Amino acid sequence: MVHGAWALAAALPRKVRVEVRPAPSFGVTSDRFRDARSRELLPVVRVVEDMSREFAVDPRLNFSITSSVPGGAGLGSSAATMVAVASAFSRFYSLGLRASEIIRFAMVGEREVHGKPSGIDPAICAKGGVILYRRGTPSRRVRLQGPFSLLVSYSGINRSTRGQIGRVSRVKERLPGLFSTLVSGISDLSLSAADALRSGDKEGLGNLLAVNQAVLGSMGVSNATIDEMVDLMGSLGSYGGKLTGAGGGGSVIAVCPEAKEKSIVSGLTARGFETFRAQIPVGGVRSWLER
Repeated sequence: MVHGAWALAAALPRKVRVEVRPAPSFGVTSDRFRDARSRELLPVVRVVEDMSREFAVDPRLNFSITSSVPGGAGLGSSAATMVAVASAFSRFYSLGLRASEIIRFAMVGEREVHGKPSGIDPAICAKGGVILYRRGTPSRRVRLQGPFSLLVSYSGINRSTRGQIGRVSRVKERLPGLFSTLVSGISDLSLSAADALRSGDKEGLGNLLAVNQAVLGSMGVSNATIDEMVDLMGSLGSYGGKLTGAGGGGSVIAVCPEAKEKSIVSGLTARGFETFRAQIPVGGVRSWLER
């Protein structure tokens, strides 16, 4: 969430893998974009250029990217890629960069993708686990009592984070007083949701997600498909759900009784929505050398 609100983020068990090898010239290959000159790969180029310049090292490397995170789905696909690229580059040249530095370089690519990203996606991808995040404030780690399961369902509608940030900004300009109240409410909901996660209160968290979705809808960042998915999850037995990411499409995240998770996944899948169970917390970025 932008505009000063606290936001709650969790790393999900979907991965981006980046392999780096010496090469005669710089290159990028991706299982998602066959054309190495694709505009979608330009953010990777920017990250590598920036790191090569700062550390005065040779950028003639080949980066091979494979991803299980759907793009444009509100699940941090671009951030996961940028963090993985920066971490792999750091490992290849034994730079020993800390998470904060990996995040800084990943943001170079994120700005190329989104314009003015909040920074929450690179932060959670690098650090893993669950965090509370607000731009300009150190993130807060949320400690869970044990594993906690969520359901994630992809609407199939790709959206532009850049465009959604602009839409929200226009609401802020037209109705500044109301907007400030809504942002304050979202902050409070995020803090309360973190408390529910800490205590393992699934039903309480689901209720908070449902309220959050209603607020986001009032700000114009939901759509008919997302609303349909949230309602469907509720009718199938979830405690509550909300859109994730910048809105306008993307995915829904929900909390459900464990006994109903399989039937809810089946119900959503049967209606054409790719859905999976995500157990949190999971770790952040890792890199290693293979001999």
